[in-house]
Amino acid sequence: MTKKRALISVSDKSNLTVFAKSLSELGYEIISTGGTKKTLQENGIPVMGVSDITGFPEILEGRVKTLHPKIHGGLLAKHDDEGHVKQLAEHQIEPIQLVCVNLYPFQQTIAKPGVTVDDAIENIDIGGPAMLRASAKNHESITVVVDPADYELVLDELRQGEVSHETRRKLAAKVFRHTASYDAMIASYMTELVDEQNPEKLTVTYELKQQLRYGENPHQKASFYSKPLGSNFSIAKANQLHGKELSYNNINDADAALQIVKEFSEPAAVAVKHMNPCGVGTGDSVFTAFERAFAADPVSIFGGIIALNREVDAKTAAKLHEIFLEIVIAPGFSPEALQILTGKKNLRLLSIPFAGNGQPEVKLSSIEGGLLVQDQDLHTIDDAELSVPTKRQPSEEEWRALKLGWKVVKHVKSNAIVVAGDDMTLGIGAGQMNRVGAAKIALEQAGARANGAILASDAFFPMDDTVEAAAKAGITAIIQPGGSIKDQDSIKKADEYGIAMVFTGIRHFKH
Repeated sequence: MTKKRALISVSDKSNLTVFAKSLSELGYEIISTGGTKKTLQENGIPVMGVSDITGFPEILEGRVKTLHPKIHGGLLAKHDDEGHVKQLAEHQIEPIQLVCVNLYPFQQTIAKPGVTVDDAIENIDIGGPAMLRASAKNHESITVVVDPADYELVLDELRQGEVSHETRRKLAAKVFRHTASYDAMIASYMTELVDEQNPEKLTVTYELKQQLRYGENPHQKASFYSKPLGSNFSIAKANQLHGKELSYNNINDADAALQIVKEFSEPAAVAVKHMNPCGVGTGDSVFTAFERAFAADPVSIFGGIIALNREVDAKTAAKLHEIFLEIVIAPGFSPEALQILTGKKNLRLLSIPFAGNGQPEVKLSSIEGGLLVQDQDLHTIDDAELSVPTKRQPSEEEWRALKLGWKVVKHVKSNAIVVAGDDMTLGIGAGQMNRVGAAKIALEQAGARANGAILASDAFFPMDDTVEAAAKAGITAIIQPGGSIKDQDSIKKADEYGIAMVFTGIRHFKH
């Protein structure tokens, strides 16, 4: 077994010729197929076709070329097993020492607008995964390379004699991750194609975007992965223009801010702390919107994350520059705004194209030993069947405030209460164990501004005590799902104080 053979068949031809030429110089006889063979020949690298080895032509438009004992026998034979070596000799099969394969571009194909099912199916690789899996299984005898980033590592070790067992095993592990990810994307595509809502097995795949310094706390390890073909309107696809590396908490908070600001079509600004909004403002300009978000809670906004749905101009940037912030998210920043904000060394600036939400993604939540899967809460007030059970109907101004409050309360941790005017939040009560407790926090934060404002609740009132507290603070209108067995008590209390109450019929719990 003095002859050394390398099988090379790749879709990604990055650095291919340099790698193959180096292998040839190291004494490897190269076997290849199709486009890879043609590329090597055009660059003067000696290469044999798979058909020259198998004695069988490629058939079925190239669907069958490497699925042959003379290939897979060479891949799966244990080089130190006398019985295997004897069988190879009997069947005139040469062992293969190195395999370099990557797969048909299935991900790139289904990402194309208007791709047909036939095109997608045709780009499901069969022979490639078979060769990779066989070689990775037999990594005790074979070096298998799936990633061009590993070419230099392999060449360095070969130049010193041979690829180490440790490296071969690491490369094999990468192969199985690669083929598992590839199959997961195919499984996802086919599952969506047949509209299977609850598959008996759920396969998901993500790609490492960033190794984080730590998780929620310094003693926790963490990483940030992005979804292949995931939404571009997301933190995972954001372009960081300036500032320190994002942390685990930054990413969670930034995502929360982005999901809230997506609710608004008019200029809006959202301030978030610990995944809860602390201030939301709207206006006829992004500057006015941010002024109102700041005024909503000028204490909590310190050290917060800001999301804006319009380009940041110089005037807004100057206002942002006045306070300590962790992140500013926007569709873009004017050159003058960038000059102002990049004066803060650590302030992270994220640019995200606000071009629609794209395909809704399911929400995955891990628990120990399992995974919860649900649709995103995309329900809006326009989807609700609104009813007004009280004697008084909301005024036009109250309706505007009620709609704003309902958009925001959906994104506040339950139990949640939002006090708002028609263009900004005034008080937010989040994550309380009882609803009246959340209301008291929101009303206390709003203070005198609660007089004439509205109150929004993410779930129904089990008692009329929340209405009582709202009325005493000067609230004039309330929006809530309704549906409690004691709804009539809340309606009666609202009528007693002349409060208009709107039922939406939809709950917005967020845990």
